[in-house]
Amino acid sequence: MSSQVKVKRLNSKDAGFKETLLSSLSLPMVDDEAIDTVVVKILAAVKEQGDAAVLDFTKQFDRLNVSSISELEIPRKDLEQAYKSLSTEQKNALDIAAKRVRAYHEKQKIEAGCHSWEYEEADGTRLGQKVTPLDRVGIYVPGGKAAYPSSVLMNAIPAKVAGVAEVIMVVPTPDGARNPLVLAAAYLAGVDRVFTIGGAQAVGALAYGTKTIPSVDKIVGPGNAYVAAAKRRVFGAVGIDMIAGPSEILVLCDGFSNPDWVAMDLFSQAEHDEQAQSILLCPDPAYIEKVQASINKLLPEMPRAKVIESSLANRALLIEVGDMAEACEIANAIAAEHLEICAAEPRKWAEKIRHAGAIFMGNYTSESLGDYCAGPNHVLPTARTARFSSPLGVYDFIKRSSMIEVSEAGAQTLGAVASTLAHGEGLQAHARAAEMRLKK
Repeated sequence: MSSQVKVKRLNSKDAGFKETLLSSLSLPMVDDEAIDTVVVKILAAVKEQGDAAVLDFTKQFDRLNVSSISELEIPRKDLEQAYKSLSTEQKNALDIAAKRVRAYHEKQKIEAGCHSWEYEEADGTRLGQKVTPLDRVGIYVPGGKAAYPSSVLMNAIPAKVAGVAEVIMVVPTPDGARNPLVLAAAYLAGVDRVFTIGGAQAVGALAYGTKTIPSVDKIVGPGNAYVAAAKRRVFGAVGIDMIAGPSEILVLCDGFSNPDWVAMDLFSQAEHDEQAQSILLCPDPAYIEKVQASINKLLPEMPRAKVIESSLANRALLIEVGDMAEACEIANAIAAEHLEICAAEPRKWAEKIRHAGAIFMGNYTSESLGDYCAGPNHVLPTARTARFSSPLGVYDFIKRSSMIEVSEAGAQTLGAVASTLAHGEGLQAHARAAEMRLKK
């Protein structure tokens, strides 16, 4: 592997810059149709055959030779034992992360409109909103190449803070390899049931239900392309959080930060997979060269150097801009999942940001802190969906019902209004229903 990775350079003054940038953000849709074809067949089999299909696919894809789905459920006592078996250092880290994630989402529940409310009008009519948590939620936790205890905390804790009665976790365990940190995180987060299944078959089981696995109201959590395609397909039968794409980081830098720090922050997303995208916006061309030098210096030290190199070579961008104000404009067009502002006045520039999944302000706020233990959720909108989407939160695990109680006096005023509008729409029964309550 070469230690010299030449990251693609752009300049905002170049002709066709906007078009080049937007084309660089998109991913080729090469395998989407093939993946979708496979997923449709898997979901149909799970819907029709239930446990039997889930068992067959689990044997096929995860190489687990079991005779029943019940063998794939991990008892609560095993989750507790996994937690107790951790080293003191691991246990303390998991405890602190869980405590901070829970504290943040408890505050979010108070501040983000997650409570019922009502008000009374002068004539006695009462209007309001009733907020109730979902009954049962499924969380998908990736397994296989890597294990993600942080994903367990980020998906399960806000659900429990919201008041969800039952959280069911699915996690693939290829060849039967169970990660104790993942199971310990499930114990700490209060997950109710855990099944060692994954892929589109796990999504189908959660969406449609089987004899052993109950259907849920919503499925959350990241997964591979097959999981994403399955979530898209089952939406409507159940709710979903979002369709997550490859990870992204965008760094806005004024040119005075440690270039090694910035290079490593770019690595932090590039190491996820070859399609992850890392972008730097900076007004200082000399500083961009320093970051490029840091990339080449630090890359050989990285255990996942091959993945990082592929990601940087094919997807990364080092962009020279006119000034930090222009960097903010371009950042809003990119609408990145993770946005770092490494600058002397990060809050000044954060005020200009409208579109980002999470905003990390200041030189000491590495994106990795948000991934694990800062407190806010790390499940974030990708692929420019931050233009209209939000991070996963307590609000994703509640639903709202409108509350209407019209008084006799209120019915006289509102009934006349409704009657007029209903006749205008040609809906006479609507009009009559309102008119029958009017005083003669």
